[in-house]
Amino acid sequence: MPAAIDPTYFPIPSVATEKNPLAPRIWPGISPESTTALREALTENQKKHHVFFNFRGFHNHIPHTLLTLWALGADASIIRKTFEENSKDQRDAFVSPNPITKENWKDYLGDENYYQAYLEFFKAEVIAKDVSAILEEYIFSASANVGAGDNHPAMLNRLLAGLFHPLIHVGLGVEFAVPGVLAEGLAQIAVHKAESPTLFPPSIFSEGGAVESLVSQFASKVGLGDKGVTGKGLHAFTILARVLANPALAPVELKNPMGFYKENLDNSAETIVKYVDEWIGGGDNLQDKVKELIWLSSLIYGVGGFEGSDKPFNADFFNVTSYIKPSSQVLLLKGYLSLTLVWYIARHRYPIDIARFFNDESLLHPTPPGAHPTPHAEAYPSASSPHAVTPEPWLAIIQSTLTHPDDHISKLQRALADYSSRFGSIPKGEFAGTELKDAELIDGSLFVRAAGLSTARLGWVREGQPPLGADSPVPVVWDRRGLGLPPVSDLYPARK
Repeated sequence: MPAAIDPTYFPIPSVATEKNPLAPRIWPGISPESTTALREALTENQKKHHVFFNFRGFHNHIPHTLLTLWALGADASIIRKTFEENSKDQRDAFVSPNPITKENWKDYLGDENYYQAYLEFFKAEVIAKDVSAILEEYIFSASANVGAGDNHPAMLNRLLAGLFHPLIHVGLGVEFAVPGVLAEGLAQIAVHKAESPTLFPPSIFSEGGAVESLVSQFASKVGLGDKGVTGKGLHAFTILARVLANPALAPVELKNPMGFYKENLDNSAETIVKYVDEWIGGGDNLQDKVKELIWLSSLIYGVGGFEGSDKPFNADFFNVTSYIKPSSQVLLLKGYLSLTLVWYIARHRYPIDIARFFNDESLLHPTPPGAHPTPHAEAYPSASSPHAVTPEPWLAIIQSTLTHPDDHISKLQRALADYSSRFGSIPKGEFAGTELKDAELIDGSLFVRAAGLSTARLGWVREGQPPLGADSPVPVVWDRRGLGLPPVSDLYPARK
């Protein structure tokens, strides 16, 4: 029997694109039945499950996956099946040792035993306050990040920890205007470890704000003193080029196979902070910087994972700004880029062979395997054309994605599809002015190429292919090769 919907915390989702023009769109296919199934599952998940599904701090993905599937137009039966299967891996919720209050909310940060107490605390906050006020108070303010001595709340650090999962959770709560998911995300931040203290020194939260401090630094570097600053920072591709060219940022030899992030963070943090400080200048439009992050992340994943059509694509597992004031946007964007680059280095700093990727025309039009329809003689452009069989590759990709058992691929393909709809018309030459080798070859086909490779690697399941890792006893299908990591069975528990 599904849980009764909690309408206060799990209303019908909506996307306020007028608030954030870069918010992903919702696909057609939503129905009253799929919406009811989503809200029931989200309500039940919050009542029954902890935010971590194992004792290593690995994340409960249920809200991420269900909201994404719903936004892609999944049928109610798919939403219910996804919830049923993902629920098998979850830990049960449990009562915290004591309540969290306004007075003690900083006292138990990083302790997962207090997740339920933090959840109840933030459920009250998200109903009582505006989203912007909550984000500023509990994530971006100096008081939420800097404490006495070495005891820092470090909430921005926690937001971006764990491969950005707290950011994803909070971001989905904000994007879909679902208070219950937002409260879960805030509680997850509170019980997460602060993994990257060297990337978030207390000085960046000093009086004056990130924007003013950043502008001052920029002016000093270019010799402007106190003059007005209108210059722009370096492009993210130029930052990536410098990371690739710097021998000091080569991935370190691991003493501990599971310490690949921390060991590479210790080695690279100082240099990464310097690079990222050059990324945003006083004359930059922050929306443009968000777009640069979109292109950078997609390039690292798609091009970095492509070793040629004759080799398997490396679908590497490891690889909300309109609601916050500009100074906080700068903090978030700089933090996101910093962690993206450290993770890229930690994941072996894969070569970015742009020419090989964009010169391979076979990646331009992903086509599902198996039996195909036979176009009528009058079909455009011709009955024999592959474009008559698969006139829109994204429809085929999303169809297969909706039926895939993995709980990550839907998020990836929704993001890539949205980027393609926004930036697919970008021609070659757009990025010629950056320092990244062959950047002039990059165009808007990046996203469909990466999506097609991902579907081929993880399996066209709707078309009959098994998902990657179908014979594995654990629910993991993404690549983790490159650094000699332990088997996934050592990281994930077997299904109950």
